[in-house]
Amino acid sequence: MKKKGILFILLAGVGFASMTLFSRLSGDLPTMQKAFFRNLFATFIASITLIKNKQDFKYEKSSIPFLLIRSICGTMGIVCNFYAIDHLVLSDANILNKLSPFAAVIFSIIFLKERASLTQFLTLLGAFMGAVLIIQPSLSFHEFAPGMIGLTGGIMAGAAYTAVRYLGQKQVNGMKIVFFFSAFSCIVIFPFVITQFKPMAPMQWLFLTLCGISATIGQICITKAYTYAPAKEISIYDYFQILVSAVYGFIIFQQKPNNLSILGYLLIFAMSFINWSKSKNKEFCKQNSSATAVLRSN
Repeated sequence: MKKKGILFILLAGVGFASMTLFSRLSGDLPTMQKAFFRNLFATFIASITLIKNKQDFKYEKSSIPFLLIRSICGTMGIVCNFYAIDHLVLSDANILNKLSPFAAVIFSIIFLKERASLTQFLTLLGAFMGAVLIIQPSLSFHEFAPGMIGLTGGIMAGAAYTAVRYLGQKQVNGMKIVFFFSAFSCIVIFPFVITQFKPMAPMQWLFLTLCGISATIGQICITKAYTYAPAKEISIYDYFQILVSAVYGFIIFQQKPNNLSILGYLLIFAMSFINWSKSKNKEFCKQNSSATAVLRSN
């Protein structure tokens, strides 16, 4: 089952990396226009799935506040991510978005009252330092603004995932969460699309369609991945998306991350690896102590 989980999370990486590629290839279109098409497909797929599985579209009142938090933060995260995709090296935009798990730890401490270990605090600090290396702050707002917006997107995604974690604990159907968020996002973004709509050539329509399809494939694959294996065992493979994005950027756009960005990638990846290995060791010790207790009882 773990091998299936790894396979699906690798496929999700290809899906999300392809989403960023097709978004970039769609050209000089408003960010809101791109974000709308991305979520339009997700809304359609989620609604079809719910109808097919004979699920209703009703929500408990107690879950509405966290559904709104998930949707508001998720929408902000997607808009920031699409802006970063258009203004940064593809791999830079993707790695900044991958800071969301670290942001989720902070929001889980604040809102879910969960405890964080010293290791988590230190890796949070390390990941932030990695983000600084990628953003490379300067006195020119024009130069570092895209990086800061990309970082904001990762933070907002972390807040959204914290809300999803809460909703999951309350047994809210996952596809209903996807539908609520996607539909909410489309409704909020639609007025901006109408007022800023830029006519598209046939190839732009094609690329945005492929963008939406790739994002949907990525979402389906990552959902399947975490049904086959727990996050602590396979989450490290989620960074495969960065490698695919770097290859896309180099081959298609001749993009080359600078040395500081590469150092930032390595630092963020190292922090993720430390968290992952610490979680694995903790689980191993727990299983070992349980087995010892069983042997002693016999």
